[in-house]
Amino acid sequence: MPLSPAFRPPLLRGALIPAVVLALGAPVAIAVHATTAVADEAASEDAASEDGPAAGTLMLRGKGVAQSLPAVRLGTDMDVTVTGQVARVRVTQAFRNTSDKWMEASYLYPLPQDGAVDSLKMVVGQRVIVGHIEPREKARQTYEAAKASGRKAGLVEQQRPNMFSTLVANVGPGETVLISIEYQAPVTQANGTFSLRLPLVVGPRYTPPHTLTSAAAVEDADAVTAAPVLDPRLGAGLKGGLNPTSISVRLAPGFGVANLVSRYHKINVAGPTDNRAVSLADATVPANRDFVLEWRSASADPTLGLFAQHTDKGDYVMASVTPPANLDGLPRPPREMVFVIDNSGSMGGDSMDEAKASLIHALGTLRPQDHFNVIRFDDTMTRLFEHSVAATPDQVALATRFAESLEAQGGTEMLPALKSALEDAGTGGGNDPDILRQIVFLTDGEISNEREMMAAIGADGGRSHVFMVGIGSAPNDFLMERMSTIGGGVYTHVGAPGEVAAKMMPLLDVLSHPAVRDLSVRVEGGSLDLTPSRLPDVYAGRPLVLVGRTDKLAGTLTVSGKIGGKPWEQRVDLASALPSPAIEKLWAHRRITDVEADRALGKLEDDRADAEVERIGMESGIVTSRTSLVAVDETPTRPAGARLTREELPINLPAGWDFDTLFGQDAVQQAPKDGSGDLAAMQAQALELPQTATGFLGLVGKGLALLLAGMTGLALLLRRRAA
Repeated sequence: MPLSPAFRPPLLRGALIPAVVLALGAPVAIAVHATTAVADEAASEDAASEDGPAAGTLMLRGKGVAQSLPAVRLGTDMDVTVTGQVARVRVTQAFRNTSDKWMEASYLYPLPQDGAVDSLKMVVGQRVIVGHIEPREKARQTYEAAKASGRKAGLVEQQRPNMFSTLVANVGPGETVLISIEYQAPVTQANGTFSLRLPLVVGPRYTPPHTLTSAAAVEDADAVTAAPVLDPRLGAGLKGGLNPTSISVRLAPGFGVANLVSRYHKINVAGPTDNRAVSLADATVPANRDFVLEWRSASADPTLGLFAQHTDKGDYVMASVTPPANLDGLPRPPREMVFVIDNSGSMGGDSMDEAKASLIHALGTLRPQDHFNVIRFDDTMTRLFEHSVAATPDQVALATRFAESLEAQGGTEMLPALKSALEDAGTGGGNDPDILRQIVFLTDGEISNEREMMAAIGADGGRSHVFMVGIGSAPNDFLMERMSTIGGGVYTHVGAPGEVAAKMMPLLDVLSHPAVRDLSVRVEGGSLDLTPSRLPDVYAGRPLVLVGRTDKLAGTLTVSGKIGGKPWEQRVDLASALPSPAIEKLWAHRRITDVEADRALGKLEDDRADAEVERIGMESGIVTSRTSLVAVDETPTRPAGARLTREELPINLPAGWDFDTLFGQDAVQQAPKDGSGDLAAMQAQALELPQTATGFLGLVGKGLALLLAGMTGLALLLRRRAA
């Protein structure tokens, strides 16, 4: 039985998203800047001023939708080593200029939201140029000076905590430049399963018009530089797909591996169980969905991971403490659950199906003693009930029909929906302190106003617990993780329709059990500067990961709290920590996350936050919002008077997104849909390096060999100097 009109969510006419600025990026989103493009940019700015956000235009820097494929060729190789609970990742991108013009290329790429970038190397011909860390403004000045003088240069900047950009200046006609960055990130663990996530694509980001009220706000929104999006119908016939990526993983977690699974890509596996070699079954895959690898221990699931690193700045330690997994004997309090579901345009396709299935699955677990409500949003919002109601069979059935009726259209105004959910919490349950208030938020999180979302949760004062469910092939993990952490909940990702039950059941089990509350940490016989500074609630099967710095690693670490009102405690001898080379940078990244959280919650002014972020970034040698990596070749190559040209390489739409829902069916009027005409020509110039030259993988291999040789020579030189 369909819902009555009173319960139908308001839908937009047409496909354009009103009052929206979308910013687009991807691992290989190339924009080639030109000194001759000023007139075009000025024309775009004039058009934007006449039809600004208030006029309901879809604003995209660049062409928005690619009409054909450019001559630029690019390929990416990811080499990953997992040691213990830390992943070290080297991303090498080969950019070949097949034109007869000099180019400056810029591209955006995603990283894990907790990844720390600390290395940049640029290979030009036989030369290896090693980057160094500088304050952001100084690094930019260094790069611009090199570009103006005709020297090759590379610059890595952070645009978002999970999004970085690279500029490469003065790439000559027919030249190939390799850019190699390295980062490290912790491996996540939940319910005995370890997970490595490699983001490969960034989805379009929605910027609410109300945030564009100042120059600083516009600059922040514009940090995610746009690039054209390729209609999947144009790139369907390309050999290897658009923006091909190769991936290899060496998995050495310190124990035998069992149940090794790649969620979204076919893989080959070789080697012993404690040192697995994983590679893609296909040589390359298009960069249109994140790569996720999961595994378990072949023996009993470890409950504690303890690692330490000694440096000249002190000792660093990472402790992973897991609470008891079996809490079935504890009472389960009545709950008030507010479900918030995103039905904006970016959720079109598989994402909407996944979100609706997840919501319906969760509704089916409500108990008679629970209260609930459902809120849906795009650039409008609907509350199913005025306030939370008792979870009777009739009300749950009504909510199920409401969920089934949802369609993906419109913009992504998350903030009003979040505030509405926070206000609703507590009303249906009569403000009873014994009722557990939980908000379950289902979205892809593709927005730019992350700070406002975090501030809204912080203003709630911990009254409600926020659980984020990331939907789709490439959700905004940074936003999801931060909202869950500040809101005292956990983050779950549902990346394909077939895994709704497998992912939602563990989350719903977490929601039904009490967490470890009132956490405290102390060190007896020593001291630690620990992060996170605000300890979250910890749930069954999900470890609390602490990272600390101290002058001398000694003493006993004790974590204590309450589960269902009963005391719980776990003690760890710090001297038993296993050695690891990666803890210092993880501590620095986590400390910066604390600073940024204080900024978002209004506890730290921007000037003080910027100064602290820059200090930590310079001290630890990592890229932050205030520090960048820059590499400059001292040999000028661009002839005097030669100008730079502009070209934009289209990016992939994340897998499962619906192009027509997002951009409209007439977005690409010239797009051939029958495999003829322009498509045949584009297939002929598929995104591979020219056949008369070394192939992409061969170029990457040669470049990596040069990198290794360069590093070996540098080490020998340093030893000779030391002698």
